[in-house]
Amino acid sequence: MAQQGVQVDHEKFCCSICLDLLKDPVTIPCGHSYCMNCIKTHWDGEDVKKVHSCPQCRQTFTPRPVLTKNTMLADLVEELKKTGLQAAPADHCYAGPEDVACDVCTGRKLKALKSCLVCVVSYCEQHLQPHYDVAQLKKHKLVDPSNKFQENICSRHDEVMKMFCRTDQQCICYLCSVDEHKGHDTVSAAAERTERQRELEVSRQNIQLRIHDSKKVMKLLQPEVEAINRFANKAVKDSEKIFTELIHFIKKKSADVKQQVRSQQKTEVSRVNEFKKKLEQEITELKRKDAELMKLSHTEDHTQFLHNYSSLSPLSESTELPSSKSRPLQYFEDVTAAVSEVRDNLQDVLNKRWPKLLRTVTEVDALLSQQLRTREEFLQYACHLTLDPNSKSYLMLLSKRNRKVTTFPGNLFLSHSDPSAGFTNHWQVLSRESLTGRCYWEVEWDALVTIAVAYKDMSRSGAYNECTFGENDKSWALCCFAEYEFKHNAISTPVSGTCQWGNKVIGVFLDHKAGILSFYKVDKTMTLLHRVQTTFTQPLYAGLALHYSRGDNAELRELK
Repeated sequence: MAQQGVQVDHEKFCCSICLDLLKDPVTIPCGHSYCMNCIKTHWDGEDVKKVHSCPQCRQTFTPRPVLTKNTMLADLVEELKKTGLQAAPADHCYAGPEDVACDVCTGRKLKALKSCLVCVVSYCEQHLQPHYDVAQLKKHKLVDPSNKFQENICSRHDEVMKMFCRTDQQCICYLCSVDEHKGHDTVSAAAERTERQRELEVSRQNIQLRIHDSKKVMKLLQPEVEAINRFANKAVKDSEKIFTELIHFIKKKSADVKQQVRSQQKTEVSRVNEFKKKLEQEITELKRKDAELMKLSHTEDHTQFLHNYSSLSPLSESTELPSSKSRPLQYFEDVTAAVSEVRDNLQDVLNKRWPKLLRTVTEVDALLSQQLRTREEFLQYACHLTLDPNSKSYLMLLSKRNRKVTTFPGNLFLSHSDPSAGFTNHWQVLSRESLTGRCYWEVEWDALVTIAVAYKDMSRSGAYNECTFGENDKSWALCCFAEYEFKHNAISTPVSGTCQWGNKVIGVFLDHKAGILSFYKVDKTMTLLHRVQTTFTQPLYAGLALHYSRGDNAELRELK
């Protein structure tokens, strides 16, 4: 009870701002006390409002009170310090349900500060102090507090498990190693940790590399979104303009047809009306003549009849009448038929071209469509390739069902299906199969090799630049020597990374339509060496080139 009273008295001498014993205590007008620096800092923040308040009771003061050290309170605090009494732990120092509790504390336990791997005990700050003061305890291994210490104790022997059985892949104690794990491959837990730590570091390096690659891609994403939107808007605007022009063109032609029809209509109607008028005049004249003849026919005096008949004027020539039986009458039916034919032809053209137009929209390639990361993702585009015996140099031997190529000394002549079709000046060979669409293949080799793609019409003989992979505009090549180097059209591009001796694997990914060619170093992960963005105008063929006649070889791997 006495201790509890001291704890209450101690709390009365704590600053409510810093929660520590008062330093240079001052008492403000409302009666509450604070460290001088604490209340100054608090009021400095309120200077803008020109109203200063007590952090506890919120009473305000104007103007800002002048602070004077409370000497009596300062003496009491100093006396309290001299007694050596410790402050009672604040609530946040006690262990909660999610915290690691001190195993030594009795009653309400404090939070553990450290755990000892030797003692297999967790300690609060007070009970941990011997590990800093006692020489023997200083040798113990202290770690961050853990609730899983019981997992370090062997349930069979109640000993700390300081060993690891590689045979059974589990932690064991020393007694286990001479008992049920006798004869197994056992090492110290520290040694196994070192090994696993190396693996962990490799995994972390791979993770960091992936993070680095992802960040590089992320930098491209926003510009790509902007580019997609920009080009899509341009495509919509251009297509609308073209269709508007097409509509205007059709409207103009429609107006031309209408004008021509109306003009011809006017001409034909005028011609028919004139003919009609002429016929009306002729009918009037004929009727007058008919009346005159009728009157003459009723003359009773024969002499007068003959006298008058001989003086009659002859009939005018009759107007030639059109014959309705000569041909069917046609007006403007042919115009409608002709326009219908134009419409049908235009619809046929649009219907035939429309799928291709829509395909150009759906075949747009964004950056994300190019992002393949794992080997499993690449393998979905794996293609089976074999080497063409007719394309190989006569100093090369094919084996493994035409998937492996080996060089031989120059004085050893090898059979060749068609010597005139093969490479004559270099140890080079092309695949039998052509490459279009999306394709992935892998090449395994030792010594030096060039991995390439080329058009089939690339020269097999002649000048060096005409028939060597990477030295012309018909081939693209990754040279794998001491260091990597990419070549196309005789232009060399250094590639980061070095080739190590021993068998190595390069993966090649081709997206023919998108014009993407990528080379990857294949290991536990896929490491991009070089990527090309271009336009391929012909089907491509995989190529291999070896560089020494000493049995060097390269092989197209069988992908499953």
